[in-house]
Amino acid sequence: MSVIVGLSGGIGSGKSTVARMLEERGAVVIDADRIVHELQTPGSPVLDEIAAAFGDGILDADGALDRDGLGAIVFRDPDARRRLAAIVHPRVGAEMVRRAAAARDAGAPMVVLDIPLLFETLGTGGGNASLYRFDATIVVWAPVALQVERQMQRDGCDREEAERRVAAQMPLAEKKALADHVIDNSDGLDATERQVAALWDALAGDGGPVSDSRPPSDARS
Repeated sequence: MSVIVGLSGGIGSGKSTVARMLEERGAVVIDADRIVHELQTPGSPVLDEIAAAFGDGILDADGALDRDGLGAIVFRDPDARRRLAAIVHPRVGAEMVRRAAAARDAGAPMVVLDIPLLFETLGTGGGNASLYRFDATIVVWAPVALQVERQMQRDGCDREEAERRVAAQMPLAEKKALADHVIDNSDGLDATERQVAALWDALAGDGGPVSDSRPPSDARS
């Protein structure tokens, strides 16, 4: 039987790196951000709703979503983030659950639902919380200073903007308290690889899924 895992982190924490390492070991990774992009193609109902909520100014000349323009709005305004989440999250959640069921039926040893806002959703009981049933949850952790530096290097944004984006998310310290397992991605790829390998053996090995001593109720609601 497949192990169903919820994977989260924060901007610049290295969540995508951990997802890739799990995929290389045989996991099927279902990426929420990738599904968001698929659902927001020009002419899609989701993009039409976003434009109605935030104005046609968030569309480029070809009618595609200007992601930087929308990001500049939602990273500065909690109400705007909530409006966007109300449009996007239900559709994304339903599609992720559909794909997870297909991967499980195909016999994948592990199905990883890669969800940046996993704990924000489950912690409040809102959004798609009732859709998700996890054997374990994982958070990828890095110190805030490293999150900021990585984002500046990756996206070319200035420090102020990088710090604003990190501050707009739930602190990784809080996510660590909610997760069953933590991958510390602050000390190089080799150290991260060793942690991922050990966690794979624990979750997808002969012993089946396990969790540590932290209470799982919030993560498996």
